[in-house]
Amino acid sequence: MPRRSYDQYCATARALDVVGDRWTLLIVRELLGGPRRYTALHADLPGVSTDMLATRLKDMERDGLAARRRLPAPASAYVYELTPRGRQLLPVLQALGEWGAPELGERRPTDAVRAHWLALPVLRELAGLGESGVLEVRLAEGEFHVRLGDEAGYGDGRYEGEPDARVTLDADAGAAFARGEVGLVAAVRAGRVEVTGAGPLAKALRSDSATSSLSATSA
Repeated sequence: MPRRSYDQYCATARALDVVGDRWTLLIVRELLGGPRRYTALHADLPGVSTDMLATRLKDMERDGLAARRRLPAPASAYVYELTPRGRQLLPVLQALGEWGAPELGERRPTDAVRAHWLALPVLRELAGLGESGVLEVRLAEGEFHVRLGDEAGYGDGRYEGEPDARVTLDADAGAAFARGEVGLVAAVRAGRVEVTGAGPLAKALRSDSATSSLSATSA
């Protein structure tokens, strides 16, 4: 099926021709964490039908945002992953999430939640620290880890090695951070978030200068 177009000679319209369909950007959000099997994608996109997910993935392959490849034996399963052009959508998703945070309000009974959905705002905020390393984040809903520095990104679940720092957010702190009511570093300084680790990343999270610098950047 040919791609629908707004037929407007405008970069914003052209971008929406590619990523403006329902579910596309949320699939990008999931694939920013790394290659995913179809079943794992479906599990972390509550509400999407199997037909819709398959259609969107085909669209993303056609448009050069994602690729499908087979894992080597013994797995021999197929995974989807972002292309370099698809990964360029990271700051777009971060900006959209920052804009949408005030819309969250209180969690509704019908709202699904996954721990790693907080990875993008964590990456956006901590980029201002100027530190490299791996931060593991633990919440009531689960765990994820973010990689800071030249290879910035995130992964679902615990880090396979030893992270440079760990933070633990209780339910209230996690919700406040998701809504944009408090920054992660500010929450650490206020004692609302526990940090473990002794390396430069952990020290930067705890430092007053980091809080001041990030506040000035976001002002």
